[in-house]
Amino acid sequence: MKGTVGLLASRIRLEEKRLLSAFAARAVRVEHVDPRKLRFQLTGAAPWPVVLNREISGTRARYAALSLEAAGAVTLNPARAIEVCGDKWATSLALTRAGVPTPRATLALTPDAALEEIEAIGYPVVLKPLSSSWGRRVSLLRDPDAAQAVLEHCAALPAPQAHVIYLQAYVEKPGRDIRVVVVGDEVVGAVYRTADEWRTNVARGALTTPCDPQGELADTAIRAARAVGAQIAGVDLVEDTDGRLMVIEVNSGVEFAGLQQALGETCDVPGAIADLTRERLDVVLGGAALAGAAS
Repeated sequence: MKGTVGLLASRIRLEEKRLLSAFAARAVRVEHVDPRKLRFQLTGAAPWPVVLNREISGTRARYAALSLEAAGAVTLNPARAIEVCGDKWATSLALTRAGVPTPRATLALTPDAALEEIEAIGYPVVLKPLSSSWGRRVSLLRDPDAAQAVLEHCAALPAPQAHVIYLQAYVEKPGRDIRVVVVGDEVVGAVYRTADEWRTNVARGALTTPCDPQGELADTAIRAARAVGAQIAGVDLVEDTDGRLMVIEVNSGVEFAGLQQALGETCDVPGAIADLTRERLDVVLGGAALAGAAS
């Protein structure tokens, strides 16, 4: 639909409600679509020139973006960014290639190979599924008994991907990490996430407090978003005991309610996303108008 933004979301959470309000305040027409009802053909034009992809399922989000891009739509985020961010090993490779500081990581193609690698690099080490959110199935392995138990569990899982083991060096941190939201090429806001346990996900009850995203922190977050090709990104960083910053993960489906609540009126994540989406829409419609005039 010309001039209308497609908003893909199977669940309307607080973030999506705020986005809809931000679009309305900017007089941008939006059509909300549940991706679970979408079907795609090999040919045909996209229903919307620009799509803001807020689908919570990483698989549906990626294939929706892939199909819409093939049909001519601009998607935020692009399918490639969703693919990279949805795979921790692909993210580590992208960050390393771009020279973004990130903890040492290893990929083992079997649990047995993972056990050998853990013995080589030493304890503690963090084991993560290749694709997961909210800190689920992430384990801090402190000794051989814990490693053996977790890897036996991985080997017993039916999904072949569960047998591929991603290991990341454990970074001693001051009881917190940092979440930075990047929109376009700008940092919109940042918070410290503090928890009583080593995992500092908001979904697991971490406390969020304001963080001033200046200098190296902002630069590293922006470089991380660029490295994975994300226009809208939640970049998770940690500080080691010497204060050096390292990027742990980059999220393409940004949940920002906790950050927005902590920062209040000093930060407007939905407004920044709505502005970026409108800019992309203006570019697409302007290009279409120029093409029509040329013909």
